[in-house]
Amino acid sequence: MVVRLLDGEQAVELEGQLKEVFSEAFAEAPYGEGPTDVERAFRRFRSPARRRGFRAAIVFDGDTVVGMAYGCPLSADTGWWDTLIDPVPENLGHEDGKRTFGLFELAVRPRWRRQGVATRTHRVLIEGVDNARVMLNTRPEGAAARASYRAWGYRRVGSAIPWDGAARHDVMLLDLTRPVVWA
Repeated sequence: MVVRLLDGEQAVELEGQLKEVFSEAFAEAPYGEGPTDVERAFRRFRSPARRRGFRAAIVFDGDTVVGMAYGCPLSADTGWWDTLIDPVPENLGHEDGKRTFGLFELAVRPRWRRQGVATRTHRVLIEGVDNARVMLNTRPEGAAARASYRAWGYRRVGSAIPWDGAARHDVMLLDLTRPVVWA
């Protein structure tokens, strides 16, 4: 397997395969996401893919995409912090376009899990970013994902409802000003 770091234009060219990864990765419990969820997720994909600083770490097994992670720096006018339902310190949500890298998706097809693929993908994605921290949303019921995030150094800072009709998500931050320990 090979992990390649791509820009937005390159990632968009793989959108069909990325949808397949998303579909397989999030079909099972606790997510139970179907075709409508896949389409919703990828309606939001092209906008950040056009932003400066977008990057995608894509895992290939031969010509097959088996994993992905992508995101970009949060803009000063991001609405991400507005979705929190827990009170947090006011300065936590201050963005300037450089402070926080938003990790929008991280997914590995079931057949390729438990082989360190997610860890390698995450590492490739965030190595070299110029941001002070990484933020992501994750479902609290996703025990394996949460365990990985905690092992990588993320800490929970609150809960959010990231879009209308969404389940509650935990908001987690990784401080990049400290050395990241890869479990």
